[in-house]
Amino acid sequence: MTLFQPLPLGDVVLRNRIAVSPMCEYSAVDGVPNDWHLVHLGSRAVGGAALVLTEATSVSPEGRISPADTGLWNEVQTAAWARIVEFVRGQGAVAGVQLAHAGRKASTDLPWLGGKPLDAAHGGWTPVAPSALAFADGHAVPQALDRAGLTKVVDDFRAAALRAKAAGFGVIEIHAAHGYLLHEFLSPLSNRREDGYGGSLENRARLLREVVAAVREVWPRPAPLLVRVSATDWAEGGWDIDECVELARWLKHDGVDLIDTSSGGLVPHAKVPVEPGYQVPFAARIRREAGIATGAVGLITGAAQAEAILARGEADLVLFARELLRDPYFPRRAAAELGAAIEAPPQYRRAW
Repeated sequence: MTLFQPLPLGDVVLRNRIAVSPMCEYSAVDGVPNDWHLVHLGSRAVGGAALVLTEATSVSPEGRISPADTGLWNEVQTAAWARIVEFVRGQGAVAGVQLAHAGRKASTDLPWLGGKPLDAAHGGWTPVAPSALAFADGHAVPQALDRAGLTKVVDDFRAAALRAKAAGFGVIEIHAAHGYLLHEFLSPLSNRREDGYGGSLENRARLLREVVAAVREVWPRPAPLLVRVSATDWAEGGWDIDECVELARWLKHDGVDLIDTSSGGLVPHAKVPVEPGYQVPFAARIRREAGIATGAVGLITGAAQAEAILARGEADLVLFARELLRDPYFPRRAAAELGAAIEAPPQYRRAW
């Protein structure tokens, strides 16, 4: 079976093809991860996942989705992450960090408190974006980034990558999906710029490619670099799979090892045909046409389903989110179902 075969990725080897998809926990203070994050990520490593990715971890204070997001813009955060990374590695998993900037979707409240935009009086700030277009009614009109602002974004990603290296992470993923800043530059629905960062696909992809280049300066090959993309906006006139395939070709040339393939998130009115595995065809097409490894994600909940995706050559890695929230030990259950051998920590071997 393929699901439990090792996956070489740059200078690391994942023990199987199961990854923990980035899932925001909205539980940090001043961007610092804490015991919640240690238990959340650590238990998935104990559970048998091969790659444990952090939630969207902001490269700057203004890049957070909410005031409770994790960050990697100072040394206090770096030290806190190092503790978590050490535990994850000790369980035989690879720790990865997803570096992110929320763009115009920044400065919102916690989801379980309604997720509404926050103003300055309630701990919020002015978001930034490619263009002065609000995400939705009731959201702040963001400040369009000028040349200095663009330079700061690139520099922030570079500095965060350096801190990720210092914390001991084995993988970096750049978040360019779900309507956050780098995705906002890619989509013509949110990018109305008339300079070198707007208009053509080449221009709209410029900031992401500059970020990738800056990260690669301090995170050189063979250290694994992933990019999460939304393959489509699910909206007329928006970013689509044809442009995404071309982008993937460029990213492969730029030194990206794997495209983590999701979709949507840019506009609130998108009509998404949600069903089990609905995003897998995007991962398959990018893998086939761009010649780059891909990760599949999105309502993948079972061992047989994941095995079939890999066996058909539609992806190289399967990322699980909700299923791993429901059961941190899903990889062990999947191994038993598929008849694979998977080592348990010595403390737990009596149960396996």
